[in-house]
Amino acid sequence: MARLEWGYQGRGKWCSYKRMTLIVCSINIAIALYVIRCLYTSLYLYSNNFPQHSVKYSPDQIEKMEESIRIRKTSEPTDLVKVVKEIKKELDSQERGVKLPRHVKQMMTDEILQWLRRLPANANTSEQRETLEKWRMEKLREAKLLTMGKNANLTISLDEAVMLAKAMESKWPVLLEEIGLWIPAEITSKEHDDKPEGVDEFEEDPLPGRPLPAECHTELHTDYDGAAVRWGLNHRKESAADCCQACLDQARRAKPGEKKCNIWVYCPSESGCYSPDIYEHKFQECWLKYAEKPRLNFKDKYSESYRSLHPTAPPVVPWVSGVVSI
Repeated sequence: MARLEWGYQGRGKWCSYKRMTLIVCSINIAIALYVIRCLYTSLYLYSNNFPQHSVKYSPDQIEKMEESIRIRKTSEPTDLVKVVKEIKKELDSQERGVKLPRHVKQMMTDEILQWLRRLPANANTSEQRETLEKWRMEKLREAKLLTMGKNANLTISLDEAVMLAKAMESKWPVLLEEIGLWIPAEITSKEHDDKPEGVDEFEEDPLPGRPLPAECHTELHTDYDGAAVRWGLNHRKESAADCCQACLDQARRAKPGEKKCNIWVYCPSESGCYSPDIYEHKFQECWLKYAEKPRLNFKDKYSESYRSLHPTAPPVVPWVSGVVSI
């Protein structure tokens, strides 16, 4: 009886709770290690079977790919890309000219036009320039008052007032061009043959094409102002006589209420004609214009003061114009 009790107690000690827990944990650890080893082995085998950058091309495939690249490059619109880059460069340079917010430039344009409309209809360029200078001095004074914290008749912020004052002091001609306003130089010669003493005569080139009739009132090296009734950029004529005839025909065919052409302006130069606007004016451009009281933009030669502000302007006005009766 004593031996049976001892054997039972010995088996109880061997099968204790702690021993069973230790055995189960050891089995779990062994299984986990086995699973990890299997995963590592499979990854190693996969990386060996599918190594990176192991794709190889035959010489024929490489030649076809190179030919495809050459075809793509030759089919690229290189001229268009070049033009776009030049336009972007020009726009960037214009942006670097005078940095003013758009609403400030619009305010300037509206106020300047209001001041100029107060002038008589027959006001000359000197009176226009004088009015423009008065406006500039007035706005410059108001901008400086605003920068000093005083009341001023300006609806712009302090920073914008500082920028406007600097632009009107140091970059006034550039600023006028950017807002689309320019006033032609003062004209001293009223007639084509009326030359001041001491001024060299410039050589007259004969106009190509048929002779112009007297009714065209042709004036060489002359550019008249007026509202365009036919845009000249896409209106070409073979000769100045044809341009004048187009003006006469438009005036005869104009409907009631439409503006009738009474000014024609033609570009006879094969290298194009200069103008202070943003467009490139080419050979045989024919502008048809209307003005109740025709006024000159330029005549004969551009003045030295004008050419100092516009370096691309040629010495002689390249346009041919005429004022016809309607």
